[in-house]
Amino acid sequence: MTGGSGVIGRELIKKLINLDVNVRCLDKVPKAQYLPKSVESFRRDLSNLDPREFIEFKPEVIFHLAATFERTEESLKFWKKNFKNNVILTHKVLDVAKECKHLESFLFASSYLVYSPDLYLSKRPSNSPTKLSEADPVNTRNLCGAAKYYSEKELEYLKKFDKFTFTHVSARIFRVYGPGSKDVISRWVRAGLKGEKIRVYGRENSFDFIFSSDVAEGLMKLVESNSKGVVNLGTGTSNKIGDVIKNIGREIPGIKIEEVKKRILYEASVADITKLIKETNWRPEIILKKGIQILVNYERNQIGQEIE
Repeated sequence: MTGGSGVIGRELIKKLINLDVNVRCLDKVPKAQYLPKSVESFRRDLSNLDPREFIEFKPEVIFHLAATFERTEESLKFWKKNFKNNVILTHKVLDVAKECKHLESFLFASSYLVYSPDLYLSKRPSNSPTKLSEADPVNTRNLCGAAKYYSEKELEYLKKFDKFTFTHVSARIFRVYGPGSKDVISRWVRAGLKGEKIRVYGRENSFDFIFSSDVAEGLMKLVESNSKGVVNLGTGTSNKIGDVIKNIGREIPGIKIEEVKKRILYEASVADITKLIKETNWRPEIILKKGIQILVNYERNQIGQEIE
């Protein structure tokens, strides 16, 4: 696995441990204290990968989660980070993966940002989110989306050659939130618990928010079901930012909100998860209300530990 320290990776490792399988994690950060000794962890710059650390392990499944993200409107600093940590890094991982003779499945964490924003962005708020399906037009929204789509195409390219027998899945993941994350919901929860103002704009924006443990479970299900190609990984339900704030307010009474005015296009998107359900006989279980409850409890515990 790559990217095991991330919000999805942490949940995925827990599930893999429960299956009593051998796990090797390569990441840019040191091994987390919560990981048991049975998990092999190496701190590595994956854009300069030593092939032996993959090949000698003889992996049957590779979950490639490592990536660099910024907010939707990316800064100029992201230009080099994206190329190194998304394009080059994934190319290096694939270059090594194709030499792993025992490899059966390669799971790539892609993004819904590959879809054309013309499908789901508009000048006015919409009460009817656009359902995005795997067959919809691609015209990547930003650099990160472009990197993800390029990596999807590299995977498709390798499958043209009979010598590479492993299956591959590119999971187009929608808006992830969860414990220990830097996502907007987690940032708002942390701010609310500390009595800080929550800066909010675009209350009418609507997203398909999916909890990190559901993403991890979905990735497992895709591998177990031998799914192939591109598959959306979302909840199939879209929630407005206003609904997110209401749910946080129920868990943290008296939150302070600062309304920020910005001239932006409005998003109204949701995943079409027909293929996900058909191929895995599963769908995400944690609705937004429950996810925020879990998140608030987690962050409360973190703050309590900091005080101690």
